[in-house]
Amino acid sequence: MAEDSGNMSNPVSYHKLPIQSRKCKVVKRQMFTKMKKEKNKEKKKRKKAAEEMREAMGDEAPPKPVPHTIESLRPSDVTTVDAEDEEVLKDTQMDDFASYFNCETPPKVLITTNKKSSLGTRKFVDELVNVIPNSEYAKRGKVDMKCLVKQSIDNGFTDIIVVNEDMKKPNSIIVSHLPEGPTATFRLTSVTLKKQLTRHGSAPSHRPEVILNNFSTRLGHSVGRMMGSLFHYDPQFRGRNCVTFHNQRDFIFFRRHRYVFKNNVRVGLQELGPRFTLKLRRLQRGTF
Repeated sequence: MAEDSGNMSNPVSYHKLPIQSRKCKVVKRQMFTKMKKEKNKEKKKRKKAAEEMREAMGDEAPPKPVPHTIESLRPSDVTTVDAEDEEVLKDTQMDDFASYFNCETPPKVLITTNKKSSLGTRKFVDELVNVIPNSEYAKRGKVDMKCLVKQSIDNGFTDIIVVNEDMKKPNSIIVSHLPEGPTATFRLTSVTLKKQLTRHGSAPSHRPEVILNNFSTRLGHSVGRMMGSLFHYDPQFRGRNCVTFHNQRDFIFFRRHRYVFKNNVRVGLQELGPRFTLKLRRLQRGTF
């Protein structure tokens, strides 16, 4: 009887049980939401206190800690090169894109598809033609690629882009620099057309600026120069539109924006579309 009375005097309160011990899913969800809100409040307080301390210390404030992300924790690539390196500069002066970057040969791009393309692929090609102002679309028909490359060289084209599809959806892009290559094959994913974007803008007819971000390795340097050579080397800044090729974890993210300077500090961006992701599968010398 003494043991029973001792157990009754110290009963375990149900309201003090941890979340894992709860059986009711509604109560567990409510407790988890409340706990998450409290953690966010504490995090905001710590962040605000740190900012106030940095403002008070001024120039003597310690540097901000680098957040731990997949990109920051990634081991450094041994093939990373400096763009101002003498060897890299000599290679760029003698590669296949030297005449373009020396402003000697303006680009002229031919865009086509596989022999039997679907409506979705043709819509994507139409937006590519709109993105690259110095490009033309040619219906593939039954023309062989070798014949198409010869005809493109005879007509003065500097590059040819072929969009292939699978299950009536574009799944790869081949970019070939004429007349002697190189040729790159990319896997195409995450295609979002202009009309599928919310609050998209209308693309102007001005030649866009080109931003090549994070192409820091030997291979990335070559791929970046290939992407940049598709656009005219003399952008029209009056149009205030730019295309971005952002390389991250071996994926190339394409975006197109129009920018507006709101004041001396703030800049507004409006996406024009399309957006898609590329991943290099093969880079070879020569054409088809």
